[in-house]
Amino acid sequence: MTKAPTKKLLRALAGEAQATPPIWMMRQAGRYLPEYRATRAEAGDFLSLCYNSDLAAEVTLQPIRRYGFDAAILFADILLIPEALGADLWFVTGEGPRLSKIKDMSGVQALKGRDDIHDHLAPIYETLRILKTELPAETALIGFAGAPWTVATYMIAGQGTPDQAPAHKLRVENPEAFDALMKILTQATIEYLSMQIRAGAETVKLFDSWAGSLKGDAFQKYALEPAREIITALKSRHPDVPIIAFPREAGDAYVGFAKATGADCVALDNSVSATWAAKHVQKDGCVQGNLKSTHMVTGGQALVDDTRAIVEALRGGPHIFNLGHGITPDADPENVQLMIDTVRSA
Repeated sequence: MTKAPTKKLLRALAGEAQATPPIWMMRQAGRYLPEYRATRAEAGDFLSLCYNSDLAAEVTLQPIRRYGFDAAILFADILLIPEALGADLWFVTGEGPRLSKIKDMSGVQALKGRDDIHDHLAPIYETLRILKTELPAETALIGFAGAPWTVATYMIAGQGTPDQAPAHKLRVENPEAFDALMKILTQATIEYLSMQIRAGAETVKLFDSWAGSLKGDAFQKYALEPAREIITALKSRHPDVPIIAFPREAGDAYVGFAKATGADCVALDNSVSATWAAKHVQKDGCVQGNLKSTHMVTGGQALVDDTRAIVEALRGGPHIFNLGHGITPDADPENVQLMIDTVRSA
């Protein structure tokens, strides 16, 4: 018989409604914190920080020390998988990631197989092993990966795009190449997350940041189905490890997503209300979210009011308090503390 979890985050993922929800924050280790900026400078650049296990563990621990979040999320990046598969990856200061582009089947065929990624990603697994020993006993450890569709959008465009147009163009005009890329990414993501779990992650999250640009059948085929395949494979290997899915801006497609994919929790962006989510999504299990990240910049009574409203709306079922998207570099660390205090006193 599986032992009931004691950590607040894992209790929520197991379906328990708690008087005070566990809380963590997407991108909680990041540029809004002066201690992060100091460690980033020590590392030299962003990718060097990701691959330096000691420093990556340090920045993961920084928001835990400062705020006492109920969970720490591995410091890494969703684009490490493409690099492990053989893509060129670099970051342009002030602009974000750049990758070599996948334009056709020849580009897909040049990628490595899923079994060849682990040497490259070994520092990420080591970061998790360090965190497993250094985190407070009550703090859950979250691993993560980007979902295949979202990762594919960067690999095809060579960078982030406002509407994911290059990826949509390839999936419509060259579905054979696009489907082959999605298959490689799906299998690599399974192997990557499985190794994260073996290294110490107690739950993993699948970030599909651009799921909202997929509509109708395309959402089913390229957001829901890969998530279902990844979760099914992980559950077969690690049946006791809960999984969080985040098909951002899915809208009405949030409804039933947990049941269709096997996810233990669905994370919500702030384009849907907590009241709506309580009625339509939380009935199937745990939900995560969904305060506007702009509140971390502006603060004030609006932050307090919206935080309280979300906690109250989702009080009737399992809930993990979080933002609807990642905290931004211009956020005020004091506003983060205000949010936490409000959640824990609501």
